[in-house]
Amino acid sequence: MQVAVVTFDGFNELDSFIASALINRCRKDGLEAFITTPTPVVTSMNGVEVTGQRPMEFVTEADVVLIGSGVKARDVVADDQLISRLRLDPSRQLIGSQCSGALVLARLGLVGGMPVCTDMKSRPFVEACDVTVLDVPFHAEGNIATAGGCLASQYLATWVITRTLGEDAARGVLDYVAPVGENEETVERALRAVHTGEAALR
Repeated sequence: MQVAVVTFDGFNELDSFIASALINRCRKDGLEAFITTPTPVVTSMNGVEVTGQRPMEFVTEADVVLIGSGVKARDVVADDQLISRLRLDPSRQLIGSQCSGALVLARLGLVGGMPVCTDMKSRPFVEACDVTVLDVPFHAEGNIATAGGCLASQYLATWVITRTLGEDAARGVLDYVAPVGENEETVERALRAVHTGEAALR
């Protein structure tokens, strides 16, 4: 199973790299994430240049697509040509957004009446799209999930791993990366956030 971590120019490193790093702990189980970019090289909000692992067109074949955040998110949603390259299908793909990535989901018409999570700076712009923003770090309905706050990217990754490989796989990854001495609370907090965020489905 392949995961496209969509990463635009001006991206937030925490959003793209935490999710991809956690998911790639599962490569031996057949789940692999790729930094997916609209141009061969993108530059982060802090000036870090990254070479994309896959072109934007990879999103059409990926099993999971995660839309990262960044300081140029409003420029992204205003770019019709760029948006047209994001041909997503929630009937067969898991689709998630991180922080201002919710603007992209809204622009693509994937949110519908679903409330979303985003960061505080992006919130007024998301609400301007007539989308309800929740005061929680993670929310999912069906095959679409949103996360708010940079470190909530771990919850988005946990959701992906749980949905594709199961909770035991997610527990294993979280336990490995947890701060020493905080393993149990780190694992349980992430799983609790995901389960709470999906509660509307039950």
